Amino acid sequence: MSPLYSQFTEALSSSSSPGLFIDQEALDKNIKWVVSNAGSKKIRIATKSIRSVEILKYILQSNSIFQGLMTYSLEEALWLRSLGFKDILMGYPTWDRNQLIDLAKNPSDIILMVDRIEHLELLEDLAQRHQCHFSICVDIDLSMDLPGLRFGVYRSKIHTPTAVKKFLHHLRNSPHLKLVGVMGYEAQIAGVMDDSSKLIQALKKLSLNQLQKRREQFVKLIQKAGHNLAIVNGGGTGSLRHTTKESVVTEVTVGSAFYAPVLFDHYVDFKLTPAMFFSAPIVRKPTESIYTVLGGGYIASGSTDLIKQPTPYLPEGLTLLKHEGAGEVQTPLKYIGKKKLSVGDLVIFRHAKAAEVCERFNQITLIRKNQIENVVKTYRGEGKCFL
Repeated sequence: MSPLYSQFTEALSSSSSPGLFIDQEALDKNIKWVVSNAGSKKIRIATKSIRSVEILKYILQSNSIFQGLMTYSLEEALWLRSLGFKDILMGYPTWDRNQLIDLAKNPSDIILMVDRIEHLELLEDLAQRHQCHFSICVDIDLSMDLPGLRFGVYRSKIHTPTAVKKFLHHLRNSPHLKLVGVMGYEAQIAGVMDDSSKLIQALKKLSLNQLQKRREQFVKLIQKAGHNLAIVNGGGTGSLRHTTKESVVTEVTVGSAFYAPVLFDHYVDFKLTPAMFFSAPIVRKPTESIYTVLGGGYIASGSTDLIKQPTPYLPEGLTLLKHEGAGEVQTPLKYIGKKKLSVGDLVIFRHAKAAEVCERFNQITLIRKNQIENVVKTYRGEGKCFL
């Protein structure tokens, strides 16, 4: 029997289940991994991959290399600022006029993301009306286009030097907007699993070379136009080791590394320690080899794939049923392991992606070895639902 399973179940013996929990020792290991690979760059924390105020504070306080947040919603950014967080970079553009009007009352500490002329026009109009200035960051597209293939994701419109120049030309007509940052997310490096494909590994190497040159070119164009950039943001967990080596980059955004979800098991050049889990109790036993747990159907976003289902982790020997998968209110599992299981025992799962599962739980139990160290709220537990 796995000693980890015994530690987890002993620690959770008096807790309700299903429940979300973090192995504190694993979280600390992952924090140290990020620090050791950050080089001279500062690390901005991606809030969508954490979704807990107390965990954000814990990471920020663990090392001075962690500075600032990247949020996924302006409502979220405004709320976090009200709690005392500073240096908040929006990861995505917003079109919510009500929230932008709230920001106009006090635009400090929050930088808005833009990549289209329409963004500039909206923000300039609101800033002019409310007699304020917005700080903005431009999102440049670093995906690689090959004949018949786009290696990367569809995000920003700004993909070429011509597009950058056109954007900067329009920015001249926006005196209430101050360009302070550039972000380029190399999704094809940071977010693409590569442990089972030599082709993907080769494409990553080719793309790395290309995107580094393009990022530097874009940054120099923007600086030449007279903009002093406080932020040149790049990266993601999957590209941390590469992005930190780029001289023009000032910071790298990291999120998934801290919880180490299942998708990040499938990278060639680094390994993390699984830190976030959820428990589900066995409530039925339809056959000798099938055990049914309560809940479990916490499916990850993105392209539809079997790997987006939660993974039964402990005890070893459990698998989802092909024709049922993880269910809304119950999940049957086939078991061929050695440990004797009974109704009432816990099954430990891992989610495919970091922090999405936090939307299904009000709190996170922090455990160290076989004891509960703390219990903290998720965003949902705070009564917040941003997306």
